[in-house]
Amino acid sequence: MTTTGVDAIGSAQAVVDGLRSVHATGRTRSLEWREQQLAGITRLVEEQEQAIAQAIEADLGRNAVESWLGEIASTRGEADFARKRVRRWMRRRRTGVPLTQQPASGWVQYEPLGVVLVIGPWNYPVYLTLSPLVAAVAAGNCAVLKPSEHAPRTSALLAELVPQYLDPEAVRVVEGDADTTQALLAAGFDHVLFTGGTNIGSKIMAGAAPTLTPVTLELGGKSPVIVASDADLAVVARRLLWVKLLNAGQTCIAPDYVIAHRSIRDALVAELIAVVAEFRQDEPDAMRVIDARQHQRLSRYLANTRGEIVLGGGVDPDALTIEATIVVDPHPDDDLMQEEIFGPVLPVIAVDSLDEAAAFVNARPKPLAVYVFSKSRKRAKALVDAIPAGGAVINHVAMHCLVPSMPFGGVGASGMGAYHGQTGFETMSHRKSVLAKTMKFDLRFIYPPYSERTLKLFRKVF
Repeated sequence: MTTTGVDAIGSAQAVVDGLRSVHATGRTRSLEWREQQLAGITRLVEEQEQAIAQAIEADLGRNAVESWLGEIASTRGEADFARKRVRRWMRRRRTGVPLTQQPASGWVQYEPLGVVLVIGPWNYPVYLTLSPLVAAVAAGNCAVLKPSEHAPRTSALLAELVPQYLDPEAVRVVEGDADTTQALLAAGFDHVLFTGGTNIGSKIMAGAAPTLTPVTLELGGKSPVIVASDADLAVVARRLLWVKLLNAGQTCIAPDYVIAHRSIRDALVAELIAVVAEFRQDEPDAMRVIDARQHQRLSRYLANTRGEIVLGGGVDPDALTIEATIVVDPHPDDDLMQEEIFGPVLPVIAVDSLDEAAAFVNARPKPLAVYVFSKSRKRAKALVDAIPAGGAVINHVAMHCLVPSMPFGGVGASGMGAYHGQTGFETMSHRKSVLAKTMKFDLRFIYPPYSERTLKLFRKVF
C-alpha cells in the first residue's frame, strides 16, 4: 500500500474493515489462537535470523551480533514470556463487593479491544514492531503493522514473512510513508502504539484524535547517566558505552549524556576513552547513521558545541559516518544538550553534588530513562526517587527494557502508556467490570414512592 490521498484512505479503510470482520468471528479470542500467534513470532525471528540480519545490515549498517541482540533475542524473549503466561493473564479477576450490594459477586474480565495499529520505527525495525504485536495478539486483537519506510529492506521482509508465520487474515502488514500512516489513522482503530520521536508522536496523537483512538506513545528524550563519586569507573564506562555505541547510538534508551561528580569526572573521561578504543579495536573508527538528514543534524551539533571534543569528532557526509565522540563540558544551551542526540556522541558534564545533578535533570523534559551508578544503594535509590522518568536502572543502563515482567514506557515528553509482559496485555485489552446479582432478596423499600422513614433508612444503608 503506497498510494496517497483518497486512494490511500480508501485502501486503509478496506484493510481495517476486513480485520474488523475477522475479529467479529471471535476466533482471535481463543487461547489456542493467541498461543499460535505468539509461537509464530518466536519461529519467525529464530528461523529467519539470517534474513533479518542481512536486511538490517542493508538498512542500518549494523552487524549480525548487534542484530541478534537487538532484534532476535529481545523479540523472542517477549514472545516466549507472553506465551507461557497468557492463559493466566486471560483469567477474570474477582473483586470485593460492598455490603450494600450484597448478595452479589464481581469480577474484571479482559476482552480484546478489536483492531490495533502498531507503527514501528527504523532504529530497531523488527523488535519495536513485533514486540508491540506480542501484546496485541496476546490480548486477542487483530492488528496492522506499519513498519518504517526508513528501513525499506526490513519493511519489505516483514511484509513477506509475517503472513507466513501468523494468521494472515488477522495480522496485516501495510508498507508506506507518512501519508500511509495518516490514512491508516483516519480509518479508525481501537488502539495505536507508536514508537518514534516526540515531534512525530504529537502528529500521531493529532491523527488519532478525530476517531478518539487511544494511543500508547513510546518516544525518547535525553536519558541521563549520573555517576556518583564512589562508583567503579571501569564498570561504568564499559556498561554505558556498550549500550551507547550499540546501533551507532540510535537507541531511544541509550545514555544521552553523563553527569559525573567533579572529583571523578576526569578519571571517568579517561576510562571512557580507553573503553572506546577497546570496543572499536576490530571495528572502523566511524559508525554509519541512518541517513543524510540525521548525519547533518549530528554534524551541526558537533560543529556548534562550546564543549571540548576529547575523542573523535570526525564526520564523513558521503559515507554517512561519525566517529565515536566524547564532548566534555558542553554549554547547557548547546543543541547537544537541548535535543536528543540519537548518535555516537556522548557529552560529559561535571557537578559538585548529586543534588545538583538531580536539579539539572529535573529542569529539563522528563526523560525516558535515568541511570544511576553508585556503590550506595540508598544514594542511588534516592536519586531514582528524585527524578521523574519513564524508567530507571541502578548500576547499568537500558537493561530494564529486556525484562518482560516490567512495564516499559515514558512519561511527559518521553511518552505515554506502557507495554511489555502483562502490562502490554492489559494495555491492549478492555478491562470490563461485571457485577452479578441474584433475583432473590428484592427489597421493596428501595423503590418509590419514598416515605420519610424510607429516606432515613436509605441514608443509613447507602
